[in-house]
Amino acid sequence: MPTRWPAALFGAWMAVLIVAVALQPGLEIPLRLVGGVSTVAVVAYGIRRSHPDDVRPWWLLAAAVALSAIGGAAADAPSFITNWALWLAPTGTALLLLAYPVLAVALAGFVRRRTNAARDHAGLLDALTVTSGVALLIWTFVIGPRMDGSVGEGWMGLAMPLADLLCLGLLIRLATMPGRLVAPGHWLGAGVFAMLVADVARQPVLGHLAFYAAAGLAASIPSMAELTRPSEVPPAETSRSRLALLGVAALVAPAVLVLKMFRDGQVAGLTTVAALSMLMLLLVLARMAGIMTSHRQAMARERALREASAALVSAVDAEGVGLAVRTAVAQLLPGDVPHGVVLAIAIAQAEPQSAEAAAQAAVDRATGTAARLVTTRDVDWAVAVRLTQFTKTLRCPMVLKDRPGGDPLVGVLHVGAPTWALLELQRSVEVLAGQVALALERIALGQEVARRNSETYFRTLIQNTADVIVILDEQDRIRYASPSAVGVFGGDPTGALLPEVIHPGERNRLAEVLTAVRGGDQLQQQLDFRARGNRRTEVLLELHCRDLRAEPTVSGLVITMRDVTEQRRLEQELTHQAFHDAMTGLANRVLFNDRLKHALARGARDGSVVGVLFIDLDDFKIVNDTLGHAVGDQLLIEVASRIAGALRADDTAARLGGDEFAALVENVNDPGAVEETANRILAALAPPIQTDAKPLHAVASIGITTTPEASDADELLRQADLALYVAKGAGKNQWRRYQAHLHNEMVERLELRSALDHAVNEGHFLLHYQPIVDLAAGTPVGFEALVRWHHPKRGVITPDQFIEVAEESGLIVPMGRWVLEEALRTVAEWRRILPPELAPYVSVNVSVRQFRENGFVDQVRNALQHTGVPPQGLMLEITETMLVKDDEQVWTNLATLRDLGIRIAIDDFGTGYSSLGYLRQRPIDVVKIDKTFIDDMITSHQPLALVTGIVSLAQSLGLIVVAEGIESPTHRELLVRMGCPFGQGYLFSSPLGPTEVLAWMRGVQPIAV
Repeated sequence: MPTRWPAALFGAWMAVLIVAVALQPGLEIPLRLVGGVSTVAVVAYGIRRSHPDDVRPWWLLAAAVALSAIGGAAADAPSFITNWALWLAPTGTALLLLAYPVLAVALAGFVRRRTNAARDHAGLLDALTVTSGVALLIWTFVIGPRMDGSVGEGWMGLAMPLADLLCLGLLIRLATMPGRLVAPGHWLGAGVFAMLVADVARQPVLGHLAFYAAAGLAASIPSMAELTRPSEVPPAETSRSRLALLGVAALVAPAVLVLKMFRDGQVAGLTTVAALSMLMLLLVLARMAGIMTSHRQAMARERALREASAALVSAVDAEGVGLAVRTAVAQLLPGDVPHGVVLAIAIAQAEPQSAEAAAQAAVDRATGTAARLVTTRDVDWAVAVRLTQFTKTLRCPMVLKDRPGGDPLVGVLHVGAPTWALLELQRSVEVLAGQVALALERIALGQEVARRNSETYFRTLIQNTADVIVILDEQDRIRYASPSAVGVFGGDPTGALLPEVIHPGERNRLAEVLTAVRGGDQLQQQLDFRARGNRRTEVLLELHCRDLRAEPTVSGLVITMRDVTEQRRLEQELTHQAFHDAMTGLANRVLFNDRLKHALARGARDGSVVGVLFIDLDDFKIVNDTLGHAVGDQLLIEVASRIAGALRADDTAARLGGDEFAALVENVNDPGAVEETANRILAALAPPIQTDAKPLHAVASIGITTTPEASDADELLRQADLALYVAKGAGKNQWRRYQAHLHNEMVERLELRSALDHAVNEGHFLLHYQPIVDLAAGTPVGFEALVRWHHPKRGVITPDQFIEVAEESGLIVPMGRWVLEEALRTVAEWRRILPPELAPYVSVNVSVRQFRENGFVDQVRNALQHTGVPPQGLMLEITETMLVKDDEQVWTNLATLRDLGIRIAIDDFGTGYSSLGYLRQRPIDVVKIDKTFIDDMITSHQPLALVTGIVSLAQSLGLIVVAEGIESPTHRELLVRMGCPFGQGYLFSSPLGPTEVLAWMRGVQPIAV
């Protein structure tokens, strides 16, 4: 429930009770009891909700209400009850009277909690004064007549107004305490006043109900807890309203006297006495009001001076002091008074003062800090023009008699305002002027201390800095040299001409620089000069020069010199490292591109040809993998030296990274000179290179482009890279020049790679199987799985068109995994359908990249287990180039697979660089002779002898031989005679689909020998 609703509901309820008592006097006893009970309940509710610091005054207030309600009901009980219970009426009267002192104790508790035992004599006297005035009125017009019998009244009629008067006095004391009286206090005051009025008017029931309502409303307001909390406001000065209240209370007695004289016809002389006493009292009150006003003004000025003192202490310059002075004067004067402030500070002048100014200064020194009211036109002209709107000006000298700086006159403070305001302001301005003088002296002393500390600081810096600081006169002679000059030049150069310490080759340039500085030029860039340094060595000095001839303390050119010999050397080294390869010393990519741009700009001007060569070592990775990176670095360093030696002096050799080099050929007349450069590089690389491991041959591919093909640096680099790619694809140890059609081929290759990536992810591949036949019996023993790509636009693509791209991009790994798993699933299906004696094996080509993948052996083992194919049903084919590689991981994996029962075959044997001796060193089971040897075997004796030797050697090593590419019966007959057991080719069958294989195997007939 909102905090205001309980108070509103209770107030409405009590208003209903009061109206009911006014309309039905016969119901006053029960209604009085109901009102008392309601008030006690609301007080208890307020105590529980608001949690006052001291609940005792509130419980006493509830007790007073309960005693009043019960006592009033018992005292006014009907006669048929009082006649039966004679004690009821006296007891009720006693309880009713007891309610008043209990209420007084409750109010006293509020007063004690609010004052917190603080001494507020002024508030106590004010409360007694007002209470006395009210008491006089009640005594004169209520209690007095009742006591003398002129008005018939019982003792209850006298006791109740007196008790009300006691409670009213305590409420007045509560109201006169420091701080704002909260709403519950106002409600209690209203209730007690209503009860007093009702008791005087002989309507106690209505008055008591009004008091009940006020007490309940006071307790139901959340701020009721404030009445029992100590006031944190100090005793305030007497305000105008409070003084008016005291005046009214003090006039009560004369007013009563005058009223009684007119009403009772007393002696006329007493009227005069009363009138004069009232007049004197009013005059005293008026005087007190004036004293209060003066006191407040004095307090305001004291506060303004105190704030000004704080502002002056924090001021760091004369402007801050002036701002503090103007603010202080504005606070010292009433807000609507026009004024002006001029702070004139004495400064040292080379010219002598005028006689009038000197006389005025003498008067100011003699007067001291006493302020004088002078006519505005009599002050200094510079001050008068700023205060011309005022007739009079308050002039206050600021004098420090014991000033260490010499002249005691610090300055003069001028304030312009109306004359009456200046007279009131005089003493305050004198105090303010003294504070301003001290502040200005403090600032001056602080600046002097800072200046001296700064001089000491910079003197220490100059004497200990490594920079050389010299001052030159008009003849370029060194008038001053800092101590660091001895360490740089080997002696003190003071007295010598500056050109004498500079290198002879730099003297003309130095003279030009000094002339320019004396002419007013500002040197923005750094200037380096060679000089003869310590031990007659040459040093490099960075020079800065400033013209300070106009400065009285310098009167010359100030030159700062710094020894930057080591710094410049380091900068050159860093620059060289930033633009050169750290290992070979050749230019790096950044410097190569920069020189290429400059060469293109020169070629555009003179029409010369610029050529770019990209050089890449073939099979360099094999060197690193087999012989180690240290040997690879030796190879690169020698290659870089030979490339640089094959170029002209105008050309540039660069290492772009890894085994990639570049050459820039410029200042030639035709592209043929660039091709000659490529031939020289290949010739320079031809001799073997000696390394720590063994002699190596550096075989390189070179891509060439020239400016007739393109005029932009980026385009030339792109074309050279494309030509290099073509050269590497064409073979080793050769160069290719960029041609326009290469770009289209490259774009097609990129498109093929992108489509291949999509095909791998979507599974757009299929497998065909070519039979491997027992040549003697003519029966199939196995099938080689051949992958085909079902391209959405180009149809079925054979491996020779995309395997190379797959190898380069790494897509061969997921593709090979799919081929292996698909081939094993297919052969597993064949083995389930065909009889056991016809169960074939499957041969799958495997890339070296697959062997280097972690977990390849587990992949093959899991595929066999998943499909149920025995290890003997799988043969893995590897390329012949793997025989010459010392890749331990590959050969370890092959040995593991061979131990599982999987056969290992060398595909296309005879086309690589291996020797037959490698067959004995490697874990090999099958040798497949390349088709090129089989084709030439009929027409040439040498291929026939070679095939015969391979078959014979393989048989002696226990290896199985498979001949590839058998297309005629003659091929088969020759191979059978030389003892070759197996073969494959179009003589037996072209590659077949999985279902076609089953049909072919069921219908195949043995071929006659």
